[in-house]
Amino acid sequence: GHAYLFCGSRGTGKTTVARLLAKAVNCVDGPTATPCNQCEACLSITDGSAVDFVELDAASHRSVDDIDALRDGVKYPPMKLRYKVYVIDEAHQLSSTAKDAFLKTLEEPPPHAIFVLATTEAHEIPMTIRSRCQQFDFRRGSLSDISSRLKYVMASEGREADEAALAVIARAAQGSWRDALSILE
Repeated sequence: GHAYLFCGSRGTGKTTVARLLAKAVNCVDGPTATPCNQCEACLSITDGSAVDFVELDAASHRSVDDIDALRDGVKYPPMKLRYKVYVIDEAHQLSSTAKDAFLKTLEEPPPHAIFVLATTEAHEIPMTIRSRCQQFDFRRGSLSDISSRLKYVMASEGREADEAALAVIARAAQGSWRDALSILE
């Protein structure tokens, strides 16, 4: 697809999955479901140096001018990667005129561009935009899933933690994967 709408509570992995999608379509082995994380494309997306991977925070770049700049850039093919991937985080915060301007790009997308709109408020994305996207709903993690992930992280770091302590952290995170990792740190 050329456009995706990732919806869900904060800390549920929307932006992380957008980055993984960018790696999957641009990996030297790809498109692939298992990016290598070792090729130039994967590494540049990971370290933020990929010029063809653009993250736009709509909380602070919400105007029609910001979308016009995006539309100007999307016309050109990627410089290094296979696809240009645009991630618009907090997409619901785009102004009404910016959403209208973005719709034009979604209606006639260039073949080299992929758009990911990440939002905590899917109902604030106009149906005209939503209908042109594949929508994925992200859910909060369960206590057991988050506890298991924390245990995995601790083992990966060569550290140990009491399972009861990990359960307390998972409960405090209230279903947010990101909050759980922040508390664990």
